[in-house]
Amino acid sequence: MTWPFIVFFISWIVCLLGTFVPVVPATLILFLGSVAATFIGGFEAGRDLPFLLTLGAVTLLISLIDNFASAWGARRFGGSKQAGWGALIGGLVGIFIPFGLLVGPLAGALVAELVVVRRPWREALKSAWGTTLGVLGGVVAKFTLHLLVGLYELWRLWNPAQSIL
Repeated sequence: MTWPFIVFFISWIVCLLGTFVPVVPATLILFLGSVAATFIGGFEAGRDLPFLLTLGAVTLLISLIDNFASAWGARRFGGSKQAGWGALIGGLVGIFIPFGLLVGPLAGALVAELVVVRRPWREALKSAWGTTLGVLGGVVAKFTLHLLVGLYELWRLWNPAQSIL
């Protein structure tokens, strides 16, 4: 293993774990880890610049997917903007309780629909469920893309001939 490989591997693990924590900028950590590894390994513009530009575009795409998935879930099931915010806040609070990453967004969206928007119970539950599905769908999509991008980058950085171990 080389230093660039180790640096990226550590940032990738942090990214994968951070994918499930709403306040951790996991996609940015992945991108910055790749940039750091590229420069530690000796940046070559012809080889590395196209990769980093493509990875930057993929980073933006991954960030958008998370936001669109949440909004899609909310809109698909009749949720409001407040339900989306409630799901986000519920997800943050859920970090600190068992199964909170699943229950938190649902509870947050439900409370927002019932208290802020003042929807009837059945409508609020339906939109909260949709918002939660959107949030979870976004997390699954982000995790999958983080996993695939990370595996590609590890393959790209793998160089047993220069191993430090």
